[in-house]
Amino acid sequence: MGKKALILIDMINSYEHPDADILIPSVRKALPHIVRLLGRARNKGVPVIYVNDNFGEWRSHHGEIVASAMAGPRVELVRPVQPDGNSLFVVKARHSIFYETPLAYLLSQLDVNHVILCGQVTEQCVLYSALDAHIRHLRVTIPENAVAHIHKDLADAALLMMERNMQATITTAETVEL
Repeated sequence: MGKKALILIDMINSYEHPDADILIPSVRKALPHIVRLLGRARNKGVPVIYVNDNFGEWRSHHGEIVASAMAGPRVELVRPVQPDGNSLFVVKARHSIFYETPLAYLLSQLDVNHVILCGQVTEQCVLYSALDAHIRHLRVTIPENAVAHIHKDLADAALLMMERNMQATITTAETVEL
């Protein structure tokens, strides 16, 4: 039958990059929805998987990525979504959560056939990850109020592309079925 997994994309972030000032307002808006969705997933025993950029730090592991973000200037955006002891963590180096990561294998081991993608950035990592999930025959749900963007017009177009071209379900965090 398969099951669902909640995937948080690039939410463990120090926000010390060129687009941060444009991105942060959208993250602030999405964060409460992500937090509630994360809490619901944890309460229902749905696997929670963080897939996060390594920011070019090739000797880092998930603990160091979390510690670095928690020591950064935007800890208030990281603390509410910090991984717990049951969370799984995959490190990525490019836009897609699948590109040269063990995520597809992990999902198969968990018998997951439906991914719920939230996090950042809608028009980049979320879009490319949704495409890669689709070509792997995974069902995809995107809660549009639980993803953050840099450019709203591109994010709106990306959501439309995910819905039409990848048969993703576009919904809200509050109506995601876990």
